[in-house]
Amino acid sequence: MIQREGSLMRVSGRLTMDTIGASFAEAMQPLEGKDWTIDMAQVEAADSAAVSLLLGWLRNAQRHQAKLVIVNAPDGLRSLAALYGVADTLPLSHSSTP
Repeated sequence: MIQREGSLMRVSGRLTMDTIGASFAEAMQPLEGKDWTIDMAQVEAADSAAVSLLLGWLRNAQRHQAKLVIVNAPDGLRSLAALYGVADTLPLSHSSTP
C-alpha cells in the first residue's frame, strides 16, 4: 500500500510478484515537479517486483521533471538491486529519515 502525504510516500506491506499490481498502478500517478521521498520503513517483504516498481517510479519522476529519494529500503531490496546491477541507478538514501 502507498500513502501519499504531500511529497512523502509511505510504502507498507508486501512488495512481491503476488501483491505488486495495485501498488504499481498507484506508483505511476504523475510525480510532477517536486522533490519526492519514498519511505519504505514499513515494507514487510520485497522481491524482484519491488525493484521493478522502484525503476518505474524513477522513470515516472524523470518524465515529470521531479526528483526522487528512497529511504529506509530493506536490506533485501538493496541486495536485489545490487544483484541486478541497478543499485547505483536507484536513488537509495543511506539516511533512515524521510
